[in-house]
Amino acid sequence: MNSISYHPVEHKLSAFGRKFISSIAFIGTTSTSPHQLPKNIVHSKPDILHAHLIKTQNLERNTHAANSVLYAYGEYSRMENAAKVLEEMPEPNSISWNLMISNYNKALLYQDSWGIFCKMHRLGFEMNLYTYGSVLSACGALTSTLWGEQVYGLVMKNGFFSDGYVRCGMIELFSKCSRFHDALRVFYDYLCDNVVCWNAIISGAVKNREYWVALDIFSRMWGGFLKVNEYTIPSVLNACVSLLELQFGKMVHGAAIKCGLETDVFVGTSIVDLYAKCGFMDEAFRKLMLMPFSNVVSWTAMLNGFVQNGDPISAFQMFAEMRNKGVEINHYTVTCVLAACANPVMTKEAIQIHSWIYKTGFYQDSVVQTSLINLYSKIGEVVLSELVFAEAENRQHLSLWSNMISVLAQNNDSDKAIHLFQRILQEDLKPDKFCCSSVLGVVDCLDLGRQIHSYTLKSGLISNVNVSSSLFTMYSKCGSIEESYIIFELIEDKDNVSWASMISGFVEHGFSDRAVELFREMPVEEIIPDEMTLTAILNACSSLETLKSGKEIHGFILRHGVGELRIVNGAIVNMYTKCGDLLSARSFFDMIPLKDMFSCSSMISGYAQRGYLENTLQLFKQMLINDLYSSSFTISSVLGVIALSNRSRIGIQVHAHCIKLGSQSEASTGSSLVMIYSKCGNIDDCCKAFKEIVAPDLVSWTAMIVSYAQNGKGGDALQVYELMRDSGIKPDSVTFVGVLSACSHAGLVEEGYFFLNSMMKDYGIEPGARHYACMVDLLSRSGRLTEAERFISDMPIKPDALVWGTLLAACKLHDEVELGKLAAKKIMELEPSEVGAYISLSNIWASVGQWDEVLKVRGSMRGTGIAKEPGWSSL
Repeated sequence: MNSISYHPVEHKLSAFGRKFISSIAFIGTTSTSPHQLPKNIVHSKPDILHAHLIKTQNLERNTHAANSVLYAYGEYSRMENAAKVLEEMPEPNSISWNLMISNYNKALLYQDSWGIFCKMHRLGFEMNLYTYGSVLSACGALTSTLWGEQVYGLVMKNGFFSDGYVRCGMIELFSKCSRFHDALRVFYDYLCDNVVCWNAIISGAVKNREYWVALDIFSRMWGGFLKVNEYTIPSVLNACVSLLELQFGKMVHGAAIKCGLETDVFVGTSIVDLYAKCGFMDEAFRKLMLMPFSNVVSWTAMLNGFVQNGDPISAFQMFAEMRNKGVEINHYTVTCVLAACANPVMTKEAIQIHSWIYKTGFYQDSVVQTSLINLYSKIGEVVLSELVFAEAENRQHLSLWSNMISVLAQNNDSDKAIHLFQRILQEDLKPDKFCCSSVLGVVDCLDLGRQIHSYTLKSGLISNVNVSSSLFTMYSKCGSIEESYIIFELIEDKDNVSWASMISGFVEHGFSDRAVELFREMPVEEIIPDEMTLTAILNACSSLETLKSGKEIHGFILRHGVGELRIVNGAIVNMYTKCGDLLSARSFFDMIPLKDMFSCSSMISGYAQRGYLENTLQLFKQMLINDLYSSSFTISSVLGVIALSNRSRIGIQVHAHCIKLGSQSEASTGSSLVMIYSKCGNIDDCCKAFKEIVAPDLVSWTAMIVSYAQNGKGGDALQVYELMRDSGIKPDSVTFVGVLSACSHAGLVEEGYFFLNSMMKDYGIEPGARHYACMVDLLSRSGRLTEAERFISDMPIKPDALVWGTLLAACKLHDEVELGKLAAKKIMELEPSEVGAYISLSNIWASVGQWDEVLKVRGSMRGTGIAKEPGWSSL
């Protein structure tokens, strides 16, 4: 074993190691004959014992006496003295070295323990099961599987692999280092009847969340007639609690009764915890009352059961009963009762508990302060959370900082959260994964986000899936989707939240095609999409309007039984409606047993976007009858289709419903109401609807501008435009269509030129065909037809039929024959089947009495197969 070497690494405490240390120390000194010494010497300090043995015995030659001194110094953790005694021993034996390894373990100096073992091996001393058991405990504390595997190689070579305590140390080491499958391999290498080994593998399975494995091993243990003990039952019951396996738990309970272990306080507490966590509070309480000896852990388990089962009042009463019976209360109990009071209906009790905490001195406990911070945030009193944090004297505990940052982040107070994160660094503390994840959730500045990214790289936190997920979400939110994807690809163990977030990021930033590609990679990574991921990819299909891909996703959902989830159902309906397949959307919608707001809204929106007024109103009415909440998005869709159909009476009824809900103050609803009254020519009601909007957005302002323009109030429209600019909202291309239309209706030619230049110069918006058509209309209405024709010729884009049609209509109004002929000719070239151009040209000739030309135009229509539809009336 020349490969065994000594290298310092970070160490952790091993529970098994501590127990094993004591036993080795005791057994290792049995041959030292300390019982032959006077009692006052045996129980004295190691210095006195050392001095006595130097006087009475030849310590340099008496190895047994020297071992007694080693043991004594180890009991007092005087390791320098013990090391010096070992160094001065001319003939130390294996017991001497075992004692030193054991002493270093007791002093938590695990690296020194490993160093002594390496030296013992190098000098060729014989090693036994106590040597291997003790050094494996040290390896477990150091979480060094490399060293542990080297030691186990020696164990196998020297024939000690059958010893239960040695194998137990190796099992514990692998379990602690998240290598449970290796721990299982060690366990099955040599099956024995040592209960310690069985307990170690069951405990390791529970720690590694392999709960079914733990239950399976227990079943084999019980079936093999091995006697379980007070350490076996709590571990197995812990697995049952994690799986909520009450029936198996009852079987374990029966085994505890059969073995006479039910009276053990730890076993009894585990039984109480089982019934409480599984929701059988009456049975849990009965078991608690039947326990001959109960402690704070038992009562806290009961109290915690009430909290988890949503019964805060009973939890509070249980806490009061603990105080009445004089049961010891620790900070875990206090945190449980604080969790029970973290409910708006328990505000009075929360204040009482807070006062009691002040009296009893628990207030300065960092865990209790953290619970108080969470409590006040959940009842909506963030100011009190900040007060508790400000009063904390010991701020060295990161949990205080991370919870306070989390509370601020959840309440969208980004400035305070970021400031608190900066203070952590100023206090020479190192922000942990919780601090970084929380603050990244509210960062909206790319530079700051990159600085935090650098910190996570330096501190190694980038490897944590929560931190890395928060990082790429931050980049996505800040608009840097490429950097977001780079971070996503670097995550080794991507969970479903990571996949869903990245797919959603692609969709939100207009990269739905990449979202679909990413989704197709999930089966390769052996990841089964969950509800969030499927909802995100269905939104991508909706954005792309790819019906085929959407149907494939729908089929996947049906095969895997995810379709029962309401959010996914709504996303499926939305996908079909966005892809234009209203029949499939309605067919699936009708099959949903419990229709929710999202699925109804998606169906209503689908009907509304395609102008199906009756279907929209029928479904909206059904939604109201079923008392489903109608969001502003739903109401806006309904109002939009009403506006298109000019059904103002129904619009007024929906407006009344909006007032009842209070949604008329929202921008989307208010904008739709403005458009309805505008279509009816009721400009006064337009103004009233607009004034009710609390925070008008761009759509609201534009709707008001267009309403004034369409109703011939161009000057008022331009005033609204100036008010919009003063409010800090930048206009878009649609806004300028309304502005130019207002100029046209008011005959403001120079203002029209000004706004056309302003949209390019001030806002970088390139004019489109509709903007140029508005300018042509403006010039034409003002009688400046020649200038309008020149304007069309100078346009940077090719004039379309809309622009020429606008000029043709003006030519008809002003009896401008030649220019009308040019405009009609251009329209016929662009759209040969456009009957309107022929009719307008025919009417122009007729207005000036050129009937021969009228007949020619009519003949051209017949030659091309175009026919004018006869007029009709419903009266």
